[in-house]
Order: sequence, then structure tokens, then C-alpha cells
Amino acid sequence: MNPSALIPLIVLVPLAGAAFALAVPHKARAQRGITLGTLGLMVLIAATLVWASDVHGTLVMEVGGWAAPFGIALVVDRFAALLLLVSAIVLFAVLTFSIGQGLADGDEETPVSIFFPTYLVLAAGVSEAFIAGDLFNLYVGFEILLVASYVLLTLGGTGPRIRAGVTYIVVSLVSSVLFLVSIALVYGATGTVNMAQLSERIGDLSAGMQLFLNVALLVAFGIKAAIFPLSFWLPDSYPTAPAPVTAVFAGLLTKVGIYAIARTQTLIFPHSSVNDLLLWLAGLTLVVGILGAIAQLDIKRLLSFTLVSHIGYLLFGIALNTPLGYAATTYYIVHHIIVQTTLFLVVGLIERHGGTTSLARLGGMLRTAPLVAVLFFIPMLNLGGIPPFSGFIGKLGLFTAAAELGTPGAWWLIGIGALVSLLTLYALARAWSLAFWRPRGEDATPTGVLARLQDAPEAAPQRESRGMPKLMVGSTAGMVVISVLLTVFAGPLVAYSERAGVVLEDAEKQTSWYDEHRVDREITGDDSKGDHGAASSEPAQAPEPARARGTEDPS
Repeated sequence: MNPSALIPLIVLVPLAGAAFALAVPHKARAQRGITLGTLGLMVLIAATLVWASDVHGTLVMEVGGWAAPFGIALVVDRFAALLLLVSAIVLFAVLTFSIGQGLADGDEETPVSIFFPTYLVLAAGVSEAFIAGDLFNLYVGFEILLVASYVLLTLGGTGPRIRAGVTYIVVSLVSSVLFLVSIALVYGATGTVNMAQLSERIGDLSAGMQLFLNVALLVAFGIKAAIFPLSFWLPDSYPTAPAPVTAVFAGLLTKVGIYAIARTQTLIFPHSSVNDLLLWLAGLTLVVGILGAIAQLDIKRLLSFTLVSHIGYLLFGIALNTPLGYAATTYYIVHHIIVQTTLFLVVGLIERHGGTTSLARLGGMLRTAPLVAVLFFIPMLNLGGIPPFSGFIGKLGLFTAAAELGTPGAWWLIGIGALVSLLTLYALARAWSLAFWRPRGEDATPTGVLARLQDAPEAAPQRESRGMPKLMVGSTAGMVVISVLLTVFAGPLVAYSERAGVVLEDAEKQTSWYDEHRVDREITGDDSKGDHGAASSEPAQAPEPARARGTEDPS
């Protein structure tokens, strides 16, 4: 079977699973089985796409047999395939955690009749964004996952969740409107929204118009990716959701925004002067995010700010605009999805055992929950960039790429990145010390760190301690193991990332599939890249029906 035929299944399978889950709303066991089976199948499909894209090059499915640019093209290269696989693994692990929580607590946190179908719709939206070959279908992917995220964020209907949901919805709607307006402007200026065709036509526009369109798309994606100063909404939105929802949001949603920035900057605006601005935004995002994390008393808010901060590392690699920079970004985005999700899952266990996520009210958990202490300690070191973990490998790759570029801005960002790595370790180590090492009960009179943080936003009210089901602990431990495997198998993963980075940096390699079979050239007889309206001197030939295919790339 042609592997390109699998591309639409990565979206259709979760949508079909959501439909089946909705058909049995009062049968929790059936919904769990359907959702787990669907996500397991997604993992297999994504793994096959990773292999196929690495062996055969970029894979393309032209929906309905209509060739681009008139038809819808679904495109999977090495970069997209790897993100599909990591996303499917994270979605599966978080669902397992959620099932364990649901079996222990019932429907208090995540009403299953709503949760499972919505969760699969979210998975479909994430996948659609990664395989979209044009801006409009990228927009569709964003809207699918955002609609699902609205529901998941407000599950339970508590006051804080509704308030956070309103903020999230308003900000997301503004971002969506900006994105839609940007698409309209791009189409009005170029006559297409197909990204491969845009890579050719965008050069015909004036420099001012190119910059305007680039900035418009960057603002829309920057809100979704939580880049400073557009990240104000995230720390107040994520901590109020149920633990599994917060974990999957932290791991995936902002990365979809980063993916969109990487794709448009490399494919549509590869030589944009905005790259210099991205270096400054990366540095500010790194610094502001980690300073916010240091000032937090609630572990969920602390991790939300570290999430914002580490988006700066991903933007760092994109701004370098070199093959090595994109390779480092590819590796680091995988690392960050896994490790950030893992930390939020561990915090879910901390909240169950300690009844709170407030560092002022936690303590003594190293004695009462030593396994949870270890599960937090390992990803803490990883996110902080301690050798030999994947966080260190990813940061080393970014710093090496920046040093190779050698510009003042790149060297400046190396210093910022190293400092933020140390501050990340400090913030997380302090949280670990207060929650696990400090004896419980020493918070009667706040002193030291707690005295300095007493004006920080507090966590939710104290709840009774609850047991930690084996399924929740097992899924979290599994994610910790996966994070360690990123180090064990760093060699093959880095090599794969380098191959992905070579293609990302070269717009012509990204569009090789489009050059192979173009309807507009066949109809007009025009083989130039600049004049798209010239009449052909030869009789027009009807295009042959397009087929799904994989195309070789030179790398």
C-alpha cells in the first residue's frame, strides 16, 4: 500500500472514534475502550508515517484526486511526521492517566460522556494542523482543536474554570480572527493559500507587503504559541483545568503554534527580516517566562510560566534560520512536549496526595510518597538541562547552531539561554525541596523563600488527600521512561532531526512534491515562477488524475 494513503487516516480515525464514543454516552467502559483503541491506532499510523517519510521523502495525499493548487494537499515530511508520532504518544499516555483518575473519582473531574469524544476531536485537530498543505486547512485544524479545548478547559463547571475558560476563549477568538483576516490578505495579494505555491508567488510582492503579511501571520501564531508579549493568557488558563487536560494542553497546544511559525517562516518567508525580530522575542520570552516562574507559589502556575519560557528556546532555533538550528528545534520540541507533559502529570499526583499544589502547604512528601519524588526529580533535571538528559542535548544543539551562525544576536541569545536554563533548575529544585524535602508543618510562620512569595497567587483551596491509582502512577512513570529514552536514543533521533532540518531550511526541498506535478503549469504551459497568467503557445492539456504519492527529496 502507498504510505501516502495513511495521511488522511491520522485525522479520520480520531473523528470516527469520537463519533463511536458519542454513540454510547452512558457506557463508560465502551468509551474508554474506543478511545484507547483509537489513540493506539494513531500511534501506529504516525510511526509508519515517520518511517515512510524518512525513506521515501515528503508524502502527499491530494484529496479527491484534485491536484494542487486547486485541490487540497495533505503533506507529511519528516518534521510533521515526528510531531504526529510524539503527539499520539502523549495523547495516549495522558488518556491512560485520565482513565485511572476517572476510575478512582468517578465523573467529578472529567465527565466521561463528554470527555472522551472531545479528547478525540482535539487529537484530530492537532493532526490536521500538522498535515495541512495550505493556510486555510491549517486554520481549520486550529479551530477544531480550539473548539475541543474550550470544552475540556471548562469540564466540571467550577467558577475558576469558567473564568479561565472565558479568558482563553476570548484570546483564542481574537487569534482566530487575526489568522482568518491574514489568510484573506494573503489570498488577495497572491491568489492562493497553498503554501507550496505561496513560496513561489510571495517573491512577486513588494518588500513592504511581504513584511506586512509575515507580521500578520506571526501575530496570529504568536498568540497561539504563547510568545511574549502575547503569552499573558496562558498562566491563568491552564492551572484551573483538570490535571490530564492541563498536561495535554501544556504538551501540545503551544507546539502547534510553534509548528505553524516554523512552517510559514521556512516555506513562505525564508529570507524575511522578521528573523531578527524573532531573536529578540525569543530572548524576551525566555527571560520573562522564567522570572514569572520564580515568583510563583503554586506549582501549576510555576510550570505554566516555565512552559512560556521554554517556548523561547523553540523560537530561538527558528530565528537562526539554518539547517542546524532547525535540527536542534526539531529535537528540542520533542523533548519539551514529553518533559513538560510529564511534569504536569506528576503535579496531578502531588495534588492528589497532598491535597493542594501550594508550596506553602505541601511538605514531607519524600517520606510519604518517595516514588512521586523520583518521578518529579528526573524530569526536573531534564527540563533544567542537566547532562546527559535530552534537555542538555537540545540546548547544546541550539547553542552550537547559534555559535556556528556567529552573529551578535546569536551570541547574546546563547548567554540568555544558558542563564534561563540555570534559573529553570533553580525554580524547579526549590519547588521540589519545599514539597518533598521540607518537613510538613513548617509553614506556620512563613520564612525565607515562602516569606518572599507570600504575595504570589495562591493555589485552589486545600482538599483531602486521595490515593494515587496504579494506572495514574504507571502512565506517569511511563512518560518519565520515555523522557529518559530521548537520551538513550539521542543518536538516531538527532540524526533524524538533522535530516528534517536540512529539508526545513530549504523551501525548494519542501516544495519538491509540488514541482513534480502542477496543474497550473499543465493548463497554462507556463514553466516560470513569476508569471502565473501567461497564455500557453501550445494547446492546453487536461491534467491527469492526481494520485497519492511519496516524493523523494535530495536529502
